[in-house]
Amino acid sequence: MSHLKRVIFTILILCFSLFETFGGGQNRAGTSGAPELRIPVGARYFAMVGSPIASVSGLEAIYWNPAGVDFSPNSANALFSYRSYIADMNVNFAAVSGRLGDFGSIGLSFRSLNIGEINVTTLDQPDGTGQIINPSYFILGLTYSKKLTDRVSIGGNFNLISETIDKVSATGFSFDFGVQYKNLFDLNGFDLGVVVKNLGSPMQYDGNGLYVEGQSTGGDRGPTYLKVDAASAELPSEIVMGLTYQRQLDADNSISLSTSFQNNNYTYDDYKIGLEYSFKNILYVRGGYLYSPQATED
Repeated sequence: MSHLKRVIFTILILCFSLFETFGGGQNRAGTSGAPELRIPVGARYFAMVGSPIASVSGLEAIYWNPAGVDFSPNSANALFSYRSYIADMNVNFAAVSGRLGDFGSIGLSFRSLNIGEINVTTLDQPDGTGQIINPSYFILGLTYSKKLTDRVSIGGNFNLISETIDKVSATGFSFDFGVQYKNLFDLNGFDLGVVVKNLGSPMQYDGNGLYVEGQSTGGDRGPTYLKVDAASAELPSEIVMGLTYQRQLDADNSISLSTSFQNNNYTYDDYKIGLEYSFKNILYVRGGYLYSPQATED
């Protein structure tokens, strides 16, 4: 067990070192690419503003902390969700996972952001050209998670990101890595979680849609086409550290208190706290609060 503690300590040191790398995110607010990576999954954890990264388990852990996938009580899982998003957009999420004995758990996931139909307008035709485009944003993920002991689990995601808008597209890859440590300090129900998300190369758009016809200066020259050089966009990387304390009050009632700190490379840092009350594991009341002090100061 002492060896595992050294491993966890090393991981925490690496995570703290990343805080400096992600520093200054408030100066890059609104500049990241692949926004679909940030759309949350799972009503329970969304209600608690994503604070329970130390206790999340099952397929929803693919988004929040992949280390929790192997903590699922089931050997096989399947999940599909659909929800309305802002501005008539919707989000689909589908995932399956299976436990392969001592090897750990393997999962596959698919996320898509359906923006809907968009009428094409130009400077010459501001009311529309009659052309309609339907952008396609999706993420295909492969997950591996393994319990090293009954207390410690690690996990990671490899994601293929695809974005297409008419004749322009971008493809990228991202990685997530997480750790969960149960019963920290031998205190039952006190859990620690750390996750680093969306590490990868910038998204770079390319395609025939970036070519525009240049203006001729006269003569018999044919049309000249120029290519617009699209700027690349960094992925919305983040590192999150969280604690959860779960307590069974009596045979029917239990509570769970979670808190986390999220350091972003694309916007202000966030502090989160979430609370869940359960009655007989049938009735749940959940809530959360997110605080960004730098945003308040600005």
